[in-house]
Amino acid sequence: MLRVLFVCAGNICRSPTAEAVFRKLVEKAGLASEFEIDSAGTEGYHVGEHADSRAIACAAARGYDMSAHIARKVRPSDFSHYDYILAMDWKNINELRRYAPPEQLDKMQLLMRFSTSYDVSEVPDPYYGNTDGFQKVLLYCEDACHGLLSVLTKKGLCRPKTL
Repeated sequence: MLRVLFVCAGNICRSPTAEAVFRKLVEKAGLASEFEIDSAGTEGYHVGEHADSRAIACAAARGYDMSAHIARKVRPSDFSHYDYILAMDWKNINELRRYAPPEQLDKMQLLMRFSTSYDVSEVPDPYYGNTDGFQKVLLYCEDACHGLLSVLTKKGLCRPKTL
C-alpha cells in the first residue's frame, strides 16, 4: 500500500483539495485499495474545522467531494507512516523538515514537482483571495496529481486499469 500525505498550512484549502483530486484519480484508475491518502496542516489553527467553503464549492463544481474533510495538524507519526509527504509551498516543506527525523527527509517534496503543465514550484495559498485563487489551486492540483500518479505508475509502484 502506498501512503500519500498532502500538506499545507491550515489544512482547509490546498491540501484537502489535493487530497480530493488524488483520491478521485486513484479511484478512477481502480487503485483505491492500493492507497492511503490524507492531508494535514503544519499549523493547528483550523484543527477540527471543515474545509473552506470556497474550496468545497470549487471542488464540487468539478466533481470532487470534500464535504467530509476535517482539518488536522501533522503528527510526528506521519513522518514514518507516509511514503510521500507532498507540501504545497516552500514554507510548509521547510516546516516539515524542521520536525522530521533525518531518515524521513527524502519523503518530502513539493507537490508541483509532479506538474506537467505549469512551471511553478508552489501551489499559492488562496485563503485571503477570491474564487479565482481557489480555481487556480484546483487546476494546479489536478495537473500535479495526474503527474504524481503517472510517476508512481512508471516506477511500477502501482498498476492502474486506466489513467
